[in-house]
Order: sequence, then C-alpha cells, then structure tokens
Amino acid sequence: MPVLPPDVAELCRAQAGVVSRAQLLACGARGVQVRSWLRHRLLVRIHPGVYVDHTGLPTPDQLAWAAVLWASPAALFGASALAAAGVGRGRSVGAPVTVLVAAERKLTPPPGVRLRRTRCLDDSVEWHRRPPRQRVEQAALDVASAARDERAAIAVLAEAVSSRRTTPARMREALERRSRLPRRALLRAVLDDVASGACSVLEQAYLRRVERAHGLPTGDRQVRSSARGVVYRDVEYRRFGVVVELDGRLDHEHADDRERDLARDVVAAAQGLLTLRLWWGQVVGDECRTADAIAEILRARGWTGALRRCPRCPDRGRSVSRRSSDRPRSTTP
Repeated sequence: MPVLPPDVAELCRAQAGVVSRAQLLACGARGVQVRSWLRHRLLVRIHPGVYVDHTGLPTPDQLAWAAVLWASPAALFGASALAAAGVGRGRSVGAPVTVLVAAERKLTPPPGVRLRRTRCLDDSVEWHRRPPRQRVEQAALDVASAARDERAAIAVLAEAVSSRRTTPARMREALERRSRLPRRALLRAVLDDVASGACSVLEQAYLRRVERAHGLPTGDRQVRSSARGVVYRDVEYRRFGVVVELDGRLDHEHADDRERDLARDVVAAAQGLLTLRLWWGQVVGDECRTADAIAEILRARGWTGALRRCPRCPDRGRSVSRRSSDRPRSTTP
C-alpha cells in the first residue's frame, strides 16, 4: 500500500491535512505521483487543485485551509477570519468560507467559497497566520458593520476584545482608517464603551440602556475581588455598596452556574455589598423599570442624583421618582 512521502505528510500536518497541487509539485512530486495518491485515496479532492489527506468529511479548519489554498494568494475574511482566530462561536455549520483576494484577480469560486476583493490586500492580512487571515480588528469591524442588528454588532466587538486577540485601542485605531464603513458612528460609540470595561452584549446593553440613558451614577466595570478566589464583578457602585451582576448565558439554568453565582453573592454580602442579578428581560425590554428600581436602591444608600427619563420610558410626562420629597415645592402664594 503506497504512502505519502514524509515531506508531503509533514506539509499536510502543518495545514490541518490539506495541501494544494502547486505545493506538491514544489515538493518535487510529479503529476503521475499525484494521480496515484488520488487513485489510492491517500488524497481526496476538495476544490480544483486542493486535496485533503483522508476520505471523511472535511472539518471546518480543513475547509478554511482549502479555500485559502484554492485562491492563493488569499486570506480568510470576516467571520471566517474570526473563527480561525478563535473569536466567537466559530463558523456556522454549512456556512461558506469567505476569502480575501486582490481586486484585479478574476476567479470563479467553487461551491462553499465566497470571494471578497480589495485593493489593499497586504495592509489588512496577517500572512504569517496559519491559515493566513484578515487582521482581527479589520475582520471584527467588517462583521459588526454587516450584523443584523445593534445587539449582534455589539456582540462581535465585545467578543473580539474579551478574547484577548485585540484591544479597544487597536479596534478604534482600525476604525479611524475606515471612513466609509457602515454603522461607523455606532461602532465608535461601542468601542468607547468596551474601553470602559463592559465586555459582553448584556453589559453593553446595561451601560447604554439602563445606566447612561437614565442618568444613574457610573459604576466601576469588571472589578477584581479575591475574597475567595479571583472573581470579577460586572458593575460595582462602590460608594453605595451595590453590585450588579449581568448574566446573559443561555445555559445559566445549570446547577453548577447557580452554585457559582450563589457563592459570589455570599462573599459580596459578607463584604457588606448588596448584589442585584439581572437577566436579559430586565435590561433589554424592561430597562426603564429596572433603572427606576436601581435608583430607589441607590437612594436608600445615599445617592442624591436625579433619575431621568429616556425615549423608551412610559408616561414620559410624569416624574420618574415616586417620592414626593424629590419633587420641587411650589413657591407661589
């Protein structure tokens, strides 16, 4: 039974099991050898001139490599680049791989591959990555600008930063070079928020819809505590002894999650802190009532500020506060 030569096998291992015909010929293989490897199923065709070293279904990594090698010189673009960098939840099953190529090239992509063209290929690609891919900052901005709604756009930027693959400063710098990017104003505002420490979609929504929109005091974000192991509190109003924990996980009903949350709340209570644990419905959809409740709690602990109404607040003509002592007294005799 024939086997792949060691140098070819090593090249396949370095590329998730994928290799191109051009690479095989560069290794010294002859056309007749390549045909023999294909006939004996040592290599299996994925795209024209691109092969994988097994007969089963290719993995997402192999599909990414195959697309890049088919269009070479090329790099993964957008969501495909983010998935390769480990940002987000990876590429959706069945979704095509998008690759970035030079604008002047004339290519017809095979099934499962999409092309994106640019006149500045080298400026936005990290060629040393395996496989080559668009820079995380550029990829995140492209995906966020095309997201289906604001929440999805915020999620992309927050995931890019929280993954430690980039920083808000680098994202903002990349954004300033993209003067015609859709949703540019929103993305700039989101990046400013992420820079303040709010690194999840729910944290972003709380910061914008509850805290800022209603004039609540500015909380500290991602506050480190080490009373019982290192933990990070989502929002802490330190002066008033109040902690807001924002839980947006879809699997939050799991017992281990509940136990972990209870332990955090007990530690906070031992430090004299009141913990408010909020979910999606309280932050997006019922944010005005949530802001009203938090304002009352903060007032009971010494806050003297005024809660203001946002455009979503019901009964905008009435005062937010239910306490008559907060209303100005008439001076008319």
